[in-house]
Amino acid sequence: MTSLAVPEHPWLLPGALAGAVSPDAATRRPRRTTRDWAVDTLAFLLSLFWVLFVTADALSPDPSLAVPLPHDWMTGVDALLGLVCCGLLWLRRRWPLGVLVATTPLSLFSMASAIPLLIFYFTVVVHRRTAIAIAVTGAGLLTNLVFSWVRPDRQMSYWETASWGVVLSFAVLAWGMFVRARRQLIVSLRERAERAEAEQQLRVSQARHLERTRIAREMHDVLAHRISLLSLHAGALEFRPEAPADEVARAAGVIRGSAHAALQDLREVIGVLRAEGDGTGDAPEPPQPTLADLPALIAESRSAGVRVNVSDSVASPGEVPAALGRAAYRIVQEGLTNARKHAAGAAVTVDVAGGPGAGLTVAIGNRWPVGAPAGGTLPGAGTGLVGISERVTLAGGRLAYGRDDSGDFRLAAWLPWPA
Repeated sequence: MTSLAVPEHPWLLPGALAGAVSPDAATRRPRRTTRDWAVDTLAFLLSLFWVLFVTADALSPDPSLAVPLPHDWMTGVDALLGLVCCGLLWLRRRWPLGVLVATTPLSLFSMASAIPLLIFYFTVVVHRRTAIAIAVTGAGLLTNLVFSWVRPDRQMSYWETASWGVVLSFAVLAWGMFVRARRQLIVSLRERAERAEAEQQLRVSQARHLERTRIAREMHDVLAHRISLLSLHAGALEFRPEAPADEVARAAGVIRGSAHAALQDLREVIGVLRAEGDGTGDAPEPPQPTLADLPALIAESRSAGVRVNVSDSVASPGEVPAALGRAAYRIVQEGLTNARKHAAGAAVTVDVAGGPGAGLTVAIGNRWPVGAPAGGTLPGAGTGLVGISERVTLAGGRLAYGRDDSGDFRLAAWLPWPA
């Protein structure tokens, strides 16, 4: 199996700072950016100028100003080697360590190659590990000792020349490591910013999902109640076509009002969903029902022909928290809806009791239906009790539902009410 030739530190390569190396790009050399072209061109021109300057200085008629090689013919060779190193500058980004290793022997005697060699050395320090940078620095210090002996300076001693070479090497090493650390820091900060942005988008997506789930639960609670009223009155008209005209008109009026209310609720929910999808959902939510709206809910069910017996013994009803009252309202609403769906004609009992510190107890019961109801049962998604269970769990309460000892269906919930 052929392995991919991934660079040792892709985050340090010019032109690759915008992100990680993709699998497709791992097998090819990073493209040289405009900044890279500018830097390479400047390095080439500087190195070429240095080669011309050193060659002209070596051929100067004043031998006191020149630093000649032992033989005059080697001046031309030195200039040729300098030009070759200038050409290798265009390959240093692809093979930084290989180019430096191949040209390091030239630092033993070549003055014209000094600037290109320093650039090769700087590139290795920036793009390779610290251990490799230290190794090439040690090799450069050894060749510096030989160079100071082969090309002695007429105005400084051997040790002075060697010392300046050491200072220059360590200065390039420090500069290269600083650039490398800075690039790593920039990439690290960019990765942190991208990670933070991705986490923020994930939190927004989760919040949107939770909000849509809440809206769907509200849609079920509200529309199931409205539509069950519609079905109840429509069924009455179907089985009593000979009913008096005033009763038919009253039932038709209830059907029309319930349909209008259902459409209004549906329009509001769909409007919220559309606003969330467009990112412009700034409209405030409509007022949510509380425990104070419970009598209106009972009256609405009674107007639909449901026999509802209510026992309300809540202490300090005006002090019921809004979230607690809303949960109790939805529990009663779901209990009445289930009774109309599955036990049509049965009497329903609603018991609400409690107070601060003792908690709020909500119980809805009805006789267990015998036989199939006339006209069939109303369809349902089966998520009403699941939604109520989630509400009670989130509120820190308890929920129980099913047939009790007498065989009746009972839905009971206890919700905490802080003192």
